[in-house]
Amino acid sequence: MISPKSEPGNNEKKKVKGSAKTTTTASTTPSDFIREIIDEDLRTDKYSGRVHTRFPPEPNGYLHIGHAKAICLSFGIAAQYDGLCNLRFDDTNPTKEEVEYVESIMEDVRWLGFDWQDRLYYASDYFEQLYNYAVLLVKEGKAYVDDLSAEEIRQYRGTLTEPGRESPYRNRSVEENLDLFERMRAGEFPDGARVLRAKIDMTSGNLNMRDPTIYRIKHASHHRTGDKWCIYPMYDFTHCLSDSIEKITHSLCTLEFENNRPLYDWFLDQLNVYHPQQIEFARLNLSYTIMSKRKLLQLVEEGHVNGWDDPRMPTISGLRRRGYTPESIRTFSERIGVAKRDSTVDIAVLEHCLREELNKKAPRVMAVLRPLKVIIDNYPEDHVEELEAVNNPEDPSMGTRKVPFSRLLYVEREDFREDPPRKFFRLAPGREVRLKHAYIIKCERVVKDEKTGEVVELHCSYDPETKSGGPKAARKVKGTLHWVSAAHAMEAEVRLYDHLFVKEDPGDVEEGKDFKDYLNPNSLETLTSCKVEPGLAGAKPGTRYQFLRQGYFCVDPNSKDDKLVFNRTVTLRDTWAKIEKAQTRS
Repeated sequence: MISPKSEPGNNEKKKVKGSAKTTTTASTTPSDFIREIIDEDLRTDKYSGRVHTRFPPEPNGYLHIGHAKAICLSFGIAAQYDGLCNLRFDDTNPTKEEVEYVESIMEDVRWLGFDWQDRLYYASDYFEQLYNYAVLLVKEGKAYVDDLSAEEIRQYRGTLTEPGRESPYRNRSVEENLDLFERMRAGEFPDGARVLRAKIDMTSGNLNMRDPTIYRIKHASHHRTGDKWCIYPMYDFTHCLSDSIEKITHSLCTLEFENNRPLYDWFLDQLNVYHPQQIEFARLNLSYTIMSKRKLLQLVEEGHVNGWDDPRMPTISGLRRRGYTPESIRTFSERIGVAKRDSTVDIAVLEHCLREELNKKAPRVMAVLRPLKVIIDNYPEDHVEELEAVNNPEDPSMGTRKVPFSRLLYVEREDFREDPPRKFFRLAPGREVRLKHAYIIKCERVVKDEKTGEVVELHCSYDPETKSGGPKAARKVKGTLHWVSAAHAMEAEVRLYDHLFVKEDPGDVEEGKDFKDYLNPNSLETLTSCKVEPGLAGAKPGTRYQFLRQGYFCVDPNSKDDKLVFNRTVTLRDTWAKIEKAQTRS
C-alpha cells in the first residue's frame, strides 16, 4: 500500500450550515435507500457525524432535467442532514469543455434554488496533486506507460466472455515508466503516442479493471490552466481522488457508474487516502425525451432546435425559458423518488407538477390566439367600460384588474361554427354565449370574404341586463368565451410548443433509422397576430400567466416593448391528474 508523505489538499474549510436555500424537513421527505445508508452511517459515526455530498458536472454541455434530479438529490440531502454540498467541475477534457458551459451550469444550480457558498471547485485545481498520485502508483509498480494505440488497447482488453491480454509494455521497469511519464508531461510525444495505465488485472470479469487508462496526451489548451498541461487525467482516476481531497462522505452517482465503483475503490485503497462511499441510483428517463448530451448537442449543431435553451429542449435553460418554475422541478424530483433500477417516468408527471404550481401562482389573463372580429351592433360606438376581472380564483389575495370592453372585440376563431356539431356550446348563428367578466351576446349575422368564403366578422347583439356581477347576471347560457377589446388589445407573437419527439422512447431506434427520425414536425407552431389584454404591456421576460381556456404561457426573452412574445409552457389539460384519479377509483 502507498502512504504519501502528506495528503494533498485537505480543504478543511469552515463549515457553513444550510448548503441549500430550500430545505426539506424529515417529515415531508420520503425515505429511500440512500437516506437509509446515511442514517446508518450517522448511527455508527462512520464519518464523525458528517454528511458531505457534491454535484460534479462535466462542463461539456448544458444541464438537463436528469441533472436537475441529481442536483436536487445531492443538495437536498446535504440540506436535510444539515451538511454540505460542493459544486465541482470535472474539467479533464479540454477539447470538449467551454467557459460557456461552466457559466450556464452555475446559473442553473442557482436558479433551482441551491447554493454552494464558498465550495466551488474544479478538478483542474488538483492537476498537480493528481499527477503526484499517478507518480506514486508508478513507483509502487501499480501503473505503467503503454505504447499501444487506442485501437490496440481495445483489442487487447478482450470481451465480456474472453479475458484480456497483457500489453507487451506492461512490465517496463519503474525507472523507465517514471522517465516516460515525465517526458509525456514535458510534451515530448504527440497525441495518442503513449498513455499511462493502471496495472490491475487483465483477466478481471469487470472490463473497467483491465488496466484502465489513467492519463492520455492531449496537446490542447484548457479553459482554466491554459497550455500548462499536455497530459490530462481520465475521469475515473480524477473523480474518486477529487472526492477524497474534498472529504466527501457520500458520492452519489447514477447507475452507469456502478461497474466503475471497484475502480473508484481500487485507486483510493492503493493510494491509502481518505475513502468516500460511492452510491449509485437510477438516472431519470423521461418519455418523449432524449437525455444524451451527445445527442442533444447534435440537435443544436444541426439546427433541429434553436440552441441549448430552445423551449423544446429538456435542458434546464430550455425549461426555464419555456416557463417552468424551480419549485415544480424540485417537487417533481421529490415525487419520483430515488430508485435502484432504471425506469421511464411519464412526462405527464412533470407537467402535472408544473400545473399544480402555476395554478396557484399564475395570474389569469385573456388572450386571443387566432382572432375573429366581433361587432356588437347595439353597443354604443364610442363607449368603453372598465370591467372587473379576478386575477386568480385560487388566491383572492392576488386581487382584481380592470379590463376594457367596447363595441369591437376579438374572440377565438375556433369558438365559432357556422354549422355547429352536436354538443358545440360556443358561438354560432342565432346562439348565445357569455363573454367572460362581461355580457351575454347573440350571433345575429355572419360576414364572409367574397373571394375565399372565409368568415371575417360576426355581428352580434348584447343583453345589457346580463353584466357579470350585476343583479341579473344569473341568466344561464352553456358557453363562456374569452375575448379582448380590439381598440385596446396588444399585438403578440405566441409560440405553441409540443413534445420534441413523437415516439415515447426516441432512444429505442428501429433498424435503419436514427433517433432524429422521430422528431415531431409539429413541435413548434408560431402565431404572429395574436391579441392580448392591454394590462400585459411591459410584462417582463420570465413572467408567467394563464391564458384563459388556452394554457400557461411565459414571456420570452425575445419580447420587445412593441410586441410581446409568449411561449406556451403547458396546456391546461392534465392527463396525469386523470390517470391518478382513475388509479384511485380502481
